Amino acid sequence: MVQQSTPVTARLPIEGELSSLSRATLWLNSERLTASGLRGKVVLVEFGTYTCINWLRTLPYVRAWAEKYKDDGLVVIQVHAPEYEFEKDLDNVRANLKLLGVDLPIAVDNEHTIWRAFGNQYWPALYFLDGKGHIRHRQFGEGEYAESERVIRELLAEAGTKSRGKENVSVEGQGIEAAADWASLQSPENYLGFERTENFASPGGIADQRHAYTVPARLGLNHWALDGSWTIGKQATALHQANGRLVYRFHARDLHLVMGPPAAGASVRFRVLIDGQPPGAAHGIDVDEQGMGTVTEQRLYQLIRQLRPIPDRLFEIEFLDPGVEVFAFTFG
Repeated sequence: MVQQSTPVTARLPIEGELSSLSRATLWLNSERLTASGLRGKVVLVEFGTYTCINWLRTLPYVRAWAEKYKDDGLVVIQVHAPEYEFEKDLDNVRANLKLLGVDLPIAVDNEHTIWRAFGNQYWPALYFLDGKGHIRHRQFGEGEYAESERVIRELLAEAGTKSRGKENVSVEGQGIEAAADWASLQSPENYLGFERTENFASPGGIADQRHAYTVPARLGLNHWALDGSWTIGKQATALHQANGRLVYRFHARDLHLVMGPPAAGASVRFRVLIDGQPPGAAHGIDVDEQGMGTVTEQRLYQLIRQLRPIPDRLFEIEFLDPGVEVFAFTFG
C-alpha cells in the first residue's frame, strides 16, 4: 500500500495574520520591512531581547536557517522587545546585537506594539508565516529545532520553491550560545528585584529602603542572600558601598548574571568564588581563572561554566567598587 502524505495545508493550519511591522521603533540592518513587501516570501519572525539566555541559545539555529534558505525565499526578522528598561537604550541594543553578530533585519519594538499585535508572551518566540502572510506555526521557547526546520521547508515547498536539501542544519553553539546542559539543570531563572524574586534568604527579609544585609550560615538550593549595604528595587538590586557580596546556591553547568554599572562609562570590578575558591577551569567567559572581572555595560555576564559532574555549588560574587545593579540569574 502506498502511504499518503499529509498535505501541508492540513498539517499547518492558518493561525493568524502577519501583524503590521510598521510600528517598530526603528529598523537595524535593514530598510523598513512591511507585510505587503514581504508577500510571496516565507517569513520567520523571532521575538527576543539581548539579555535573554534562552533567546541567545536559539541564535545558532536561526542564523543557520537564514543562511541556508535565503536564496529559496526565506526572510528572517528579529523583533527586539525589551524586558528591562535599559534594553530600550538604542546604544545598548546596537552595541550588544553587533557584539553577538546578529546581522539579520531587526525591528526594535521598544513599546511592545509588535509584541502585542502578535499576542506574544515569550522570549524567545518564533512565528512561521507563509507567502500570503498567514501564521502557520509557532514555537515558544528553546528546542524543537528539527520540527521548526521542517516547517520552513514545507512552507517553501508550498510557495513553489524547491528548498536546499532535506537534511537539517547541524550547528553547535559556542560560548554563551551553547545549548544548556539540561540533564544537570536544577536551577531556574530568578529575578533580583522585589517584584519577581524568589527564595531571598538574608535574615529579616527584604527591606523597603537601603539596608545592611547579611548572609545566613547556610543557604538552601536556589536560595540567595546579600551582604553589605544594598537597596532592593522593583527590577534590580543596587549596591551602595564597596565589597558588597551576593551569594547563591545553585545546581547547573552555567551561571549567568544580568547586571550593569551605575552609569554609562563607569565600571565595577568584581571577584567570583565557587565553594569558597576561585573558579579555575570552571570560570565563565566574563571572568578569569582567579574569578576576576569587570562590569562595564548593562548585559548578561557568563560567570561560571563547569565540567561534569555537576553538584550543588555555592556561588559568591564580591563587588570591589560600589554602584553595581544586578537584575537576574539565569542558568544553563
